[in-house]
Amino acid sequence: MDSVSAIFIWLAPYILSMAAFLIFLEQINYLKKKRSVPGPSLVLPFIGNAISLVRNPTEFWDLQSDMAKSSDMGFSVNYIIGRFIVFIRSTDLSHKVFANVRPDAFHLVGHPFGKKLFGEHNLIYMMGQEHKDLRRRIAPNFTPKALSTYTQLQQYTILKHLKSWMESPESNTKPFPLRLLCRDMNLETSQNVFVGPYLSGDSRKRFEVDYNFFNVGLMKLPIDLPGTAFRNARLAVSRLIETLAVCAEDSKTKMKTGEDPTCLVDFWMQETLREIAAAEEAGEKHPPPHSNSTEIGGHLFDFLFASQDASTSSLLWAVTLLDSHPDVLERVRTEVSGIWTPESDTLITTEQLREMRYTEAVAREVVRYRAPATLVPHIAGEDFPLTDTYTIPKGTIVFPSVFESSFQGFIDADRFDPDRFMEERQEDRVYKKNYLAFGAGAHQCVGQRYAINHLVLFIAMFTSLFDFKRDRSDGCDEITYVPTICPRDDCKVVLSLRCRRFPNLS
Repeated sequence: MDSVSAIFIWLAPYILSMAAFLIFLEQINYLKKKRSVPGPSLVLPFIGNAISLVRNPTEFWDLQSDMAKSSDMGFSVNYIIGRFIVFIRSTDLSHKVFANVRPDAFHLVGHPFGKKLFGEHNLIYMMGQEHKDLRRRIAPNFTPKALSTYTQLQQYTILKHLKSWMESPESNTKPFPLRLLCRDMNLETSQNVFVGPYLSGDSRKRFEVDYNFFNVGLMKLPIDLPGTAFRNARLAVSRLIETLAVCAEDSKTKMKTGEDPTCLVDFWMQETLREIAAAEEAGEKHPPPHSNSTEIGGHLFDFLFASQDASTSSLLWAVTLLDSHPDVLERVRTEVSGIWTPESDTLITTEQLREMRYTEAVAREVVRYRAPATLVPHIAGEDFPLTDTYTIPKGTIVFPSVFESSFQGFIDADRFDPDRFMEERQEDRVYKKNYLAFGAGAHQCVGQRYAINHLVLFIAMFTSLFDFKRDRSDGCDEITYVPTICPRDDCKVVLSLRCRRFPNLS
């Protein structure tokens, strides 16, 4: 036996003893944080229950919900990749988290490993006055005038993609899944609405490739090594931000000429240029904050991420739920046909969009019934007293569940019922605190009107243009995470043209 082997044999018991001791300490630390809160009593060292989370996210979070229901606390705990987590089912406790986003309480992260993936620029990491100032600068992007501009861009893109679906040789012969088609449609919609003419040709192709890298890495473990999906996603984000920064700079150049805005970044740069000019007139040495093109590129990426997968989720659930509720589908078609038809060869106007009250109620009920981003991760920056009997330890990842809140308070909440959002019942006002799909507090989604408009436009056009039938199989409507939720079968349908022809908008 050589000397190296002898030393290893001699050291082996000590190494094993040390490993066992560290595992024991990790378990004790977990139980110390857990206390009497519902959650697993034993966890695997370091990785905790990460394997079950990655393997079947739906089952993992359902189990957390069941554990939270098992007591009157309204929350449960677990352990993932060396991090203690708290899952919050109670609406009141979720509001307590949303209302306390500040340095000495909760830090919104949007994704458990978001800072590594998105970088430090992200709007959701800002707090206090800096966050208020940036939201004030973003506000002109969502005025009625701006939204009216976007609805035209949205409709052109929706119609383009719906036509391509119909022209597919398989569309009316066998079922095909809509998820990737909706995702591609939404990505192009976001590109057209946010940066319009400034992203074209090769830059648009590279953008789509990089966004795919980002999408793949979202659901992977944060292993930041060359060749891993997470590293590829992180590098792709940097390239995406650089591309969007060029778009912002090009928009500044165009807006200096006095032309009218044609997309979101134009509205943004129009206001930014006014602030820069005012600062120069006042003799200030530095440009106003949040006016740098690279920083704006980062915020544009934040918008893109916030709108892309959430919107795809809602479109898929809209098709799924309309197919399974023919009475709702018929009411939508009746309302829309009295306001707009494809044969009119026109786009839906802003005024017509406002008239589609029942269709909007359907859109809002889709978002309530299947909230796309079911969880909103935060990190406890300091120990925080969540209840009179439990303090969340510093460093804990906290998951308020907006999905769980959506099924609390509302009348017959487990039923898909768009009438709850009509004027006669006004459940959106009566149970407003439970409608958390767009968040709450200082970080509530600034683009929620845009998101609802997009869903209403899609529903109106899809149901007017197509007869559709879902290919129903066992468990097809079960929830799966990709990373937002969608039907397990990716919403397979058979399409046939309902109207005489597509709108002629040339």
